[in-house]
Amino acid sequence: MTDLYFFILTAINLFVLIFMCDLVKLSETLNPKQAKGFLVTFILIGGISILEMISVLVDNGPVWLRWLNVMSNYLGFGLTPAVPICLAYTLERSERMSWGLKIAAAAEILYLLVLTVSLFSSGLVFTVDAANHYSRQKGFYIYMIMYYAGIMYLLVKTLEMARNFQNRGKELIYGLTGFLAVGTLVQVLIPSVHITWLCVTLIAVLYFLYCNEMWNQLDGLTGLLSQKSYLNRTLNQRPEDRMLIVLDLDDFKYINDTYGHLAGDRCLREIAGCLKKAYSRYGNCYRIGGDEFCVLLREPEKEELCKEKFFWVMEKRRKVVSILPFVSYGSAELLEQESICDTKAKADQKMYEDKKEHKERKGR
Repeated sequence: MTDLYFFILTAINLFVLIFMCDLVKLSETLNPKQAKGFLVTFILIGGISILEMISVLVDNGPVWLRWLNVMSNYLGFGLTPAVPICLAYTLERSERMSWGLKIAAAAEILYLLVLTVSLFSSGLVFTVDAANHYSRQKGFYIYMIMYYAGIMYLLVKTLEMARNFQNRGKELIYGLTGFLAVGTLVQVLIPSVHITWLCVTLIAVLYFLYCNEMWNQLDGLTGLLSQKSYLNRTLNQRPEDRMLIVLDLDDFKYINDTYGHLAGDRCLREIAGCLKKAYSRYGNCYRIGGDEFCVLLREPEKEELCKEKFFWVMEKRRKVVSILPFVSYGSAELLEQESICDTKAKADQKMYEDKKEHKERKGR
């Protein structure tokens, strides 16, 4: 009866994974690298789920099926640590692999080689005896170290990605990785409870949903939250948003006309990076127009601190990017009796006064 439940759960698991593969193909949020990463992850999980089902079916079965028991366990134990590494690869939007990912991939290849060599000896992680009976060996802890190291690496990469999302949903990440670790540990402690791959599938699906939602909120050029995200958030004013800051680039048209749009795009990305460094700890940063940015600040008392840090970082970057434009700045507190439009109008007024002062100083 236990095996029947396991096979039913595996069938449900495979159906979900096939559905997710189709969903990945339909997604317009993912770039080709991310789509490939999620597809490989879902296919890998499905393949290992099938291998586990085969190993359960043939274990203690006819002796002539011993080779199938050995190979299904070998591939299952060998490929399992690759799952969190594949997910970590997917989280990197850059086409180039980071050094951390290269090291993780090299460790996985080395582990596979050691596992392969152990097949021709007494067995490192597991053995299947002459009677076709599977059992764990003393080296089982090596598999556990590899797998949990992969989970920890995935946690680090996810937290790194969360910083790009300005730490939105950061608390969910600990829950995701914790659930993955505990789900695996249950099966390690109670081998007859086959829930690992159901847990892994659920985590992979939740990662897909989390990343899709977060990436969908970002501005494609700067990586800040988009105008759409800003409009959605301000449609119903939230009590945690207590100050609106608006920023506008001075003479940005001149930079585009003189140095080209690629140079202009670089300036926008540079300023977005300065904003995140200065404000993301205390609020959310948005690009709400061509050369217009804003911040919804949670702690108005931190405004001066963040403002000083922003312009300090800007000056540092200007030494590297000499054409970086100056920025006009305005702010206004969000009040319960005022609409967001009224607050923005007040912040805009201060920003235009600041811009006027810049022009007057420039004309002297």
